[in-house]
Amino acid sequence: MAVKPKLHPRNQHRDGYDFERLMAKSPELASLTTRNPRGRMTVDFSDADAVRMLNRALLLTHYDIDYWDIPTTYLCPPIPGRVDYIHYLADLLAECNGHQIPHGPDIKALDIGTGASLVYPLTGRHEYGWDFTGVDIDPVSIKSARQICQRNGLNITLRRQNNPEDVFKGVIGPDDIFHVTLCNPPFHASPEHADKGSRRKWRNLGKGDSGDLNFGGQNAELWCPGGEIGFIARMIEQSMDFADQCLWFTSLVSRKDSLKPLSRLLTRARVAEFKIVEMAQGQKASRFIAWTYHPERQRSL
Repeated sequence: MAVKPKLHPRNQHRDGYDFERLMAKSPELASLTTRNPRGRMTVDFSDADAVRMLNRALLLTHYDIDYWDIPTTYLCPPIPGRVDYIHYLADLLAECNGHQIPHGPDIKALDIGTGASLVYPLTGRHEYGWDFTGVDIDPVSIKSARQICQRNGLNITLRRQNNPEDVFKGVIGPDDIFHVTLCNPPFHASPEHADKGSRRKWRNLGKGDSGDLNFGGQNAELWCPGGEIGFIARMIEQSMDFADQCLWFTSLVSRKDSLKPLSRLLTRARVAEFKIVEMAQGQKASRFIAWTYHPERQRSL
């Protein structure tokens, strides 16, 4: 197994995929595995069925999720990169907890755009026992996420966002308190840009530039007006109204050149502090931006 040094030290996938272990838990994965030119076991990442089955095996083997499925064409997230975000969020919260990683349901996390896969609540709940609330504008995603919860006996709160222009309003109640919000925003600015991104990924997989992208994705998962800058800008603006109800607001930032304009917006918002946390998302470098309205002396968990 090849070591992936960019992944977080606590990431279970830091040493790569242990296919022998995965197939022992999910024998059906065996028929979809192959050998790469170096003789290592892998799957065809251009095959949607193989990617979906790999995710099922990973969630069962590492996170005790007995049932996991998503509707066809919905976003099938790469587990190692997604869970890395959770681990770095735990480090962020540890700074407010005497440098101790916080565990248990007293920690409240709000997942904006939880998706049909429910990947952040599933992995974060297993790794740290936090209490998650998942939010999405898409009714099919909420239905899928609810089915995953029911089939696994999980008590994860799910809320539908009825207004696509709102991020926090309508899903954060007057009595809600969250320690952290997380989000993997749609980063394309239009369907055309999303399509170009899909074709580029296909070319990178050596499959030409046509076909349905293996990881899928619906419109709301892939694009919004203004792309990720537009979406996170709305988050920043609307977070002011919920400054007292959340300790840290955060969002993944896919494009490095998005950081400067977002940093300017946060400076104008007069937050107490914001920071950019560099990390890895699977095979590529990524980062998230975090901001708080609470002075450092008021940040204890």
